Order: sequence, then C-alpha cells, then structure tokens
Amino acid sequence: MKTIRVSDVTLKSADELSLSFREKLELAKMLDRLGVSAVETGELRDLRTDGLLIKSLASALGETGLTVRVPADAEGIAYVWSCLKNARAPRLQVALPVSTVQMEYLCRKKPDAMLELIGTAVSACRALCGDVEFCAQDAGRAEEAFLLRAVRRAAEAGAGTVTLCDSAGDLLPDEFFAFIRRIRQELSPVVKLGVEISDGTFMANACAIYAVKAGADEVKAAAYGEKTVSLRRFASVLKARGESLGVSCGVRTTELERAIGQIGRLCRAGREKTSPFGGGAQSEEDFTLNVRGDAASVAKAAEKLGYDLSAEDAEKVCEALSALGERKSEITAKELDVLIAACAMQVPATYKLDSYVINSGNLMTATSHIRLENGGAREGFCTGDGPIDASFRAIEQITGTHYELDDFQIRAVTEGREAMGEAVVRLRSNGKLYAGRGISTDIVGSSIMAYINALNKIVYEENEE
Repeated sequence: MKTIRVSDVTLKSADELSLSFREKLELAKMLDRLGVSAVETGELRDLRTDGLLIKSLASALGETGLTVRVPADAEGIAYVWSCLKNARAPRLQVALPVSTVQMEYLCRKKPDAMLELIGTAVSACRALCGDVEFCAQDAGRAEEAFLLRAVRRAAEAGAGTVTLCDSAGDLLPDEFFAFIRRIRQELSPVVKLGVEISDGTFMANACAIYAVKAGADEVKAAAYGEKTVSLRRFASVLKARGESLGVSCGVRTTELERAIGQIGRLCRAGREKTSPFGGGAQSEEDFTLNVRGDAASVAKAAEKLGYDLSAEDAEKVCEALSALGERKSEITAKELDVLIAACAMQVPATYKLDSYVINSGNLMTATSHIRLENGGAREGFCTGDGPIDASFRAIEQITGTHYELDDFQIRAVTEGREAMGEAVVRLRSNGKLYAGRGISTDIVGSSIMAYINALNKIVYEENEE
C-alpha cells in the first residue's frame, strides 16, 4: 500500500494568527505527536527571530520532518541551512512562480530567466541538503509546456520532490485529476510529486483526493485554517477509503479530533490577542492609572504594558495625563497605549505614506497597493486576510522587514457617518515594544499610518544604535 506524505502548513500562517514564539513551538510539537510527515514554515522574514525559531523547531521535533522555504539567492540559502541542518529530517524548499502573470509581475522575469533561476536555486540547495523540494507556484494557470520545462529543470538540478501549487484554486476535481495525471506521466518515477491547493472554490479537499488517485505522492494540508486542504478531513477520508484507493498516511487518526481541537484553541487564542475588538496584552479590567501620577508611576505602568520609556518620554506622557485631570481621574491600559503612541518616542519620519489603493469584498481576496517615500518612491502590492492585513504585508514587502504585531486597536473618536477613526499599532522588535498612532475618517488609512508611525520609531532607534 502506498504511503502518502502529509505536510502540514499551519505554521506558514503563524504571523497572521499572531502566535508567539512559544506558541509556534507548541503548535509544532502537537503536529509532531499527531504524526504528520513534515511541518513547514514560510520564508524567513526576520533573520534573527525566524532563524532562532528554525533552530528551536529543529531541536523540538521528533521524527517529523522540518521544511523551510528559502530565498532564491546563495547567501539566503546558506543562512537557512545553517539554522536547519541539525533537524532530524531537514528539507529545503524553493518556491517560484511559473505562470506568466506571476513571473512578470512578482519576479519581473521572462520564462528563460525563470528557468535559470529555478536551476540555480535548486542546485544551491542540493549542494547543502539531500532533500530538496521545488514548489511551482500558480501552476494551475501556467502554460503546461513551460510548466513541464520548469519541473524538469528542477528535477535535473536535484529536486527530489516537485510540488504543483493551484494557487488560484479554480480547478474542479476532475480537471485537477487530469492535470496531475499528465504531469505525473511526464516526470521520472524517482521524482516525488506533491500538491498544494487553495480552497478558493471550496474544492481543495476533493481535489486532494483526486490528486492522490492521479498519482500524487504528497499533499500539503493545514490543521487550522480554511485556505487550503483540511488535515482533519483529508486524513479522515484516507482512513475511511484509503484501502480501496490503495493508499494510507501516517497521521494518527485516533488522536486526530483531540489534537485538532487543541490546535484550534491555540490558534484562535493567538488571533484574539490582536483582534481589533479584543483586549491586547493587558485588559482594561485589571489595569488603571491615576491621571495625577508622577513620571515614575507612568514609567512603571508603561513597563507593565511592555514599554521601556525613557525619562523624557515618561515626562511627556505624564504631561498629557495631567491635561485629562478635569475630565477623568483614571485611565485604562488602552488609553495609556494611545497616549504613549501619541506622545512618546516621536522621531523623524524615515518612511512617509504617499498613497494607498485597497480592493476588498466578500467575493474576492483583499489586496493593498501602497506607495511610500524614502529617498524616492517605493511600492508594495500584497494580498491578505482583509484590507488591513494586506496593507501591513505590503509595507513589510517595501521595507523588507517583519516585526511581530503585539497589539492592534481601532476605535471611533468622533460620532456620525463621517466619524474619525483612531488606530494604535504595537510592534515588537528585539523584545522591545514600539507604538504608533493614526487618525483618519478611513479606518484602513488610520491603521496604515499607525503602522508606519511605529515602524519609523524602530528604524530610527536601530539606525541610532
């Protein structure tokens, strides 16, 4: 009976779920106990933090493999391998687009140049690691003749697994079956064929089963999330019908329901920590500060929220508190957050918002196109789980950095249909918190300004150091 390799991709969404470092490790350990073939992480965005995470995952996982996506350059590949090499079953993953639109828009490369990049990146990985995977992104919309050239080039360069990614998720199960069957027949039997399927049309689980019937050797699934194949549903189908299909997987189905429940609670708790309607790091019920307190009490209260205020910044916040004395006697944690964002750690703007364009709706994936000024115009375009998530990702794309989103708050500061919306964003860098504040009649705009405000504080302090 053929064993299907099941690779869990939940950790790729760890930043969207706002999981802490400890929670990411706990999630990986749960998946290890569940018996998935491998745990996958996305490409390293913050070399220092993510590199430490990879090293910790490599030590924490038992027999489960660890797959890490690499940047397509020799230096980045070498760094990822230095973090991953002590894992029991390491795998380096090269992921590059193969559809015309993504090659030209995301990578700005023509087909021949993309083939060269695929070969170079896979060869660099193979020189370091015995297990290399090539992910053909947006394969469902690629020209099939070019797709075959791409996967063959990857296989010739040393990729032991080639994964076809239906990034659009618009293929029906019978169409996906025929697609996988054709590619499988063209590939050498020694090369494993994997699939990664978007659930854009709610067909991902069915397409995964049809892919297995067509000869796929590996399926990427998620224990939590609705964007791809469901680990719970896929493993349950193989348990019920695997014998008739002549396949099985190593997932421990007797523990499946309990483990999926635990993972779901962990991921939902992470998402709630930074929900616009949630409380953040400290709830209002267990925190108040007297507005007539001195700078020392302000600094101490800020420390409870995770801030390390200088004496000058504490004095600025204290003065702002005194101005509230006629209207109220105490403030909450959220209100102190706003004051710190507005008064403390004000720095010259490294990045300035030039423009932003948002597309969002209940029938489409949210996209954000942002243009920032930093010694010239710089642009970012990203999709995300809503317009604000897409906007934050676009800013990260422009700056080339990723910081942990510790808290995010929005509220109306005036009334009526043209109410002003205020956003506060807290970013964590090297263990320190930085708050930014933005105000606009457009809540997405205020959120973008708040993020940029916090980002500028981080950049300024790093440059000073």
